[in-house]
Amino acid sequence: MTQASSWTPDQPIIAIADVVKSFGDNQVLKGVSMSVMKGEAVCIIGPSGSGKSTLLRTINALVPIDGGSVRVEGQEVHDPDLDKLKLRRKVGMVFQQYNLFPHMTALENIMIAPVKVLGQDKAEVEARAHALLKKVRLSGKEACYPGELSGGQQQRVAIARSLAMNPDIMLFDEVTAALDPETVKEVLVTIRDLAEEGMTCLLVTHEMGFAREVADTVYFTDHGVIVESGAPADLFGAPRDPRTQAFLSQIL
Repeated sequence: MTQASSWTPDQPIIAIADVVKSFGDNQVLKGVSMSVMKGEAVCIIGPSGSGKSTLLRTINALVPIDGGSVRVEGQEVHDPDLDKLKLRRKVGMVFQQYNLFPHMTALENIMIAPVKVLGQDKAEVEARAHALLKKVRLSGKEACYPGELSGGQQQRVAIARSLAMNPDIMLFDEVTAALDPETVKEVLVTIRDLAEEGMTCLLVTHEMGFAREVADTVYFTDHGVIVESGAPADLFGAPRDPRTQAFLSQIL
């Protein structure tokens, strides 16, 4: 991020305005706007194919946009001059697939980016990696390879790996979708802890109970638009739009 950005924490840390995005003839985002304040936990829900993951990926410039604006800490994400690597240090992302290096231990997976990308001191990074494994409740698994860990444990290593870059924002894209039910909870508890500590978190999720419990704001998307948004108690308890009502009646 350039120092020219005059962002202050009383402004949205993420400001999305009128974003449109098509893949070929398929318009996936149709003028989406949302803003997220520092320390806010936001859940994006909606049917498959409604543009949720695409929206999330515009925030760290993984997906280019066709129109509109995405600003992180006052900086336009889709400015051609933007240093995307610098952006992605500030905006951590965890995916449905864990993408861990199979030939590296849990500890090595967490350490590699701060050491290789940021050039940080190895001993300091190792101390932080141990602390992060403790944070995600995986003390004692430092020397385990991904193949020796359950899906939920691998996903928590992936979260710790992202946290090792000291991001300001964490994006979670369906991070529990590939997990079996008993390991879903341990990952969600980890994310809830982060949110409670004040990390700005955006989640695309199908876990409605989690969204209701943890989110400050829930956005319901359908066919590339935000249909409605609000506090969980309002959106789940008294949805206004018939599309939201229909969606929630199928899954709750």
